[in-house]
Amino acid sequence: MIDAYEDPGDPDCRGGGRFLWWLVRCQPGRSVAGAVLGSAWMVLLAATPYLLSRAIDEGLVPGDYPALVGWTAALFVVGAFNAWLGLMRHRTMTRVRMDANFRTVKVVVGQAVRLGAALSRRVGAGEVVTIGVGDVQTISMSLTVVGPGVGAVVAYLAVAGFLLSVSKVIAAVVLLGIPLIVVLVGPLLARLQGAETEYRDRQGVLTARIADLAGGLRVLNGLGGKGLFSDAFQRDSQHLRRQGYRVGAVTSWVQALGVGLPTLFLAVVTWLAARLAAQGDISIGELVSVYGYVAVLVGPVGFWVECGYQISRGLVSARRVVRFLRLDPLEDTGTRDAPAEPSPLHDPDSGVRIRPGHLTALATARPSDATAVVDRLGRYAPSRATWADIPLDQIALPQIRQHILVADHESTLFTGPLHEVIGGMSTPARGAGNCASNHQAPAPAPAHEQSAPPPDAQITQAIHTAVADDILQSLPDGLGSLINAQATNLSGGQRQRIRLVRALLADSEILLAIEPTSALDAHTEARVAERLKEGRHGRTTVVTTTSPLVLDHADTVYYLVDGKVAATGTHHALLAEDPGYRALVARDADADAEETVG
Repeated sequence: MIDAYEDPGDPDCRGGGRFLWWLVRCQPGRSVAGAVLGSAWMVLLAATPYLLSRAIDEGLVPGDYPALVGWTAALFVVGAFNAWLGLMRHRTMTRVRMDANFRTVKVVVGQAVRLGAALSRRVGAGEVVTIGVGDVQTISMSLTVVGPGVGAVVAYLAVAGFLLSVSKVIAAVVLLGIPLIVVLVGPLLARLQGAETEYRDRQGVLTARIADLAGGLRVLNGLGGKGLFSDAFQRDSQHLRRQGYRVGAVTSWVQALGVGLPTLFLAVVTWLAARLAAQGDISIGELVSVYGYVAVLVGPVGFWVECGYQISRGLVSARRVVRFLRLDPLEDTGTRDAPAEPSPLHDPDSGVRIRPGHLTALATARPSDATAVVDRLGRYAPSRATWADIPLDQIALPQIRQHILVADHESTLFTGPLHEVIGGMSTPARGAGNCASNHQAPAPAPAHEQSAPPPDAQITQAIHTAVADDILQSLPDGLGSLINAQATNLSGGQRQRIRLVRALLADSEILLAIEPTSALDAHTEARVAERLKEGRHGRTTVVTTTSPLVLDHADTVYYLVDGKVAATGTHHALLAEDPGYRALVARDADADAEETVG
C-alpha cells in the first residue's frame, strides 16, 4: 500500500476509465493477487456442488459408506480452504481499495498545492469538497472489479464446463441466460451514470453556496439580500433532493434486479433440471449438483451487477477528478523586473488606478466585483493590469509575489503556536513569502530559504495595528499558545484579526486586503481602520469594504457598479454627490448599528 510520503506517480488524465486503470496498474502484484484469490474462491464455491453430487451418487445411493466419508471429508477440506481464501481475498481487496483511495487523495492534494493561489479561481470550493468527501471513496470502491469481478467471469466459465458434463441443454440455458441478465441491467447502469453525474455536479455547486453563505452572511444582511439568498438556496437544495431521489430510484432498480433476476433464473434452471431427472436423463446427484451450480452462479451474477454499478459511479467520480487534475496554474510568462520605486497599479478592466503610498478603498454592492479587481491587480487572474505602465504579465511572477500581497479575510490558518501562525516562521505563500491567503496551502520552505522570524517589536506593532492585544492577553501562553487548524479555538472576529496581523508582518510594499474587517464589531472596526492607516503610512494599501468606518479613513474611494468605476473621491465627497454610494454605505451603517446594539 502506498506510503504517506511516497510519490503517487503521474496519473493518466486522458479519461475516467484510464484513470481507474492507472490505479490498477500502480499496484500490479496486489491486483493480480486479488484476481487470483477471487477466481480460486469462486471456482471452489462451484466445486462444492460437484463434490456433493459425487458423495450422493457414489456413496449415499449405493450405500458405499467409505466413499461417502471420503467425499464428505473432501467437502470439509475444500470448504475450510475456501474460507481461508475468502479471508485473504477480502484482505487483499481492502488493500487494493485503500491504495487507490490514498493515491487519489495524494494526487488531488498535490494538484491543489500546484494550483496554489489559482485554485479558488479555477474551481469552486464545493467541487473540491465533493471530490474529497465522496468521489475518492467511490473511485476506490469501483476497484472491487479487480478481484470479485474477474473471479465472477472465471467462475462462470468453470460452472459452464461442469454443466456440460451433466446436460448440454442446461449448459446452453445457463450460457445464454446469464449474459441476458447482464444485458437487461445495462441500460439502467447507463441511466444511473447520467443521473449520478448531474447529481454530483449540483452537489458541488450547492456545497460552494453553503461556504459562500457562511462567509458572507454579514455582507448579505447589510445589503438586505439574506432573504433572497436563503430562498434561492432552499430552491436549489429541494431540486438537489429530487435529483437524489431519481438517483436512488435507479439504484434501487439496479440492486433489485441484481438479486431478483438471478433468483428467478435459478428457479427456471432448477425446474428444467427436475424435469430431466424425472425423465431419467440425469441422476439425483446430478440434479443436486445442477441446483448447487446455479445457486453458486447467483453470486457471480450479483458481483457482475454490483461491479457494473460501482464502475458506473466510479467513472463519474473519476471524470470529476480528471477534470480537476487537468487544471493548470497561472502561467509565469514574465521576464522583466518589478519597478524599483513605488509606482501606481492600474486595472483597465475596471478603471481603478491605485496611487502609491495611499490607502485606497473599493466599495461595491457585489463583493465579487471588488475581489475580481484585487485578483487582477495581484496577478491571480489573467488581465490587462499594469504596474508603472508595465503589463503585470510581463513581470516575473516571483517579483510580483515579493512586492504585492493579497490577503483574504478567510485565509487558511494552520495549526501550531501563535507565533508560527502569524508568521514567526516564514513560509512561501500568496504574497511576500508569507502564508497570508487562503488561496494556497503552502509547504514549509527548506531551512536555507526560510527568512528569519520578525523581531518582537515588529510583532508587537502588528498586533497593536490589528487591535489584537486582547486576543494575546486571553490566551494562556501568549504567543506560545497552540492554535487549532483554522483557529477553531478563536472567534470569527479574532481569526480575522490574526489574519490581519499575519498580513502586516509580511511588510509588503503593496497590500491588497479583501474585507479585512467584515467580521468585527463597529467599535473594533473603527480602531482597526484608524491604526491600519497609521501603521501602513507611506506604503500602498487597498481594502475592499462597504463599511463607512473604514471608508472614512481612505484617501481615495472607488465606487464600483457592475465591476466598473462609477465614482471616485473621498468618502464624504461621495456621500454628498452620489446617491447610489450613499444608499450602499447607509445599508452597511445600519447593519453595523444593529450589530453594536446586539
